[in-house]
Amino acid sequence: MADTDSKPATATIDTAASIGIPGSASSAHPTAAIPLPAHGFATLDDVALDDVVEVPAAEVVTAAGVMLMTASARKLGLAADGEPELDLDEASLLITALAGLVAASQEHLGPHRQPLRDGLRTLQEGFREASSVPVEPGQGPGEDLVP
Repeated sequence: MADTDSKPATATIDTAASIGIPGSASSAHPTAAIPLPAHGFATLDDVALDDVVEVPAAEVVTAAGVMLMTASARKLGLAADGEPELDLDEASLLITALAGLVAASQEHLGPHRQPLRDGLRTLQEGFREASSVPVEPGQGPGEDLVP
């Protein structure tokens, strides 16, 4: 009897999802409605997410910081490869997020702290130089978060 109950429910979910009726069925996991990149959420820089529990927290935070730095540099037109892309609004958001990450975790980062702070400062200076509007020291993205 459980088999017959589960089949119609699955068919209903598949049918509702395939015709795009919002809120017509709830999925088993919230990521079911989120378009995923080709690799999904299974890996993070060749580390399976199930293995992340084995990685020290400071290294996970550092990896997130490096990703924010890389994205910020690209938005500032500083990417080494490809056509330069300049999007100061996006760069500002990414730099502010990096500053928040560094501010919230700096006392726990050990030897990773200073490279993240240095990278943040470099990006903040790059933002100031890329901006056509003068940005006073202390007024740039994330400068109020990390003194």
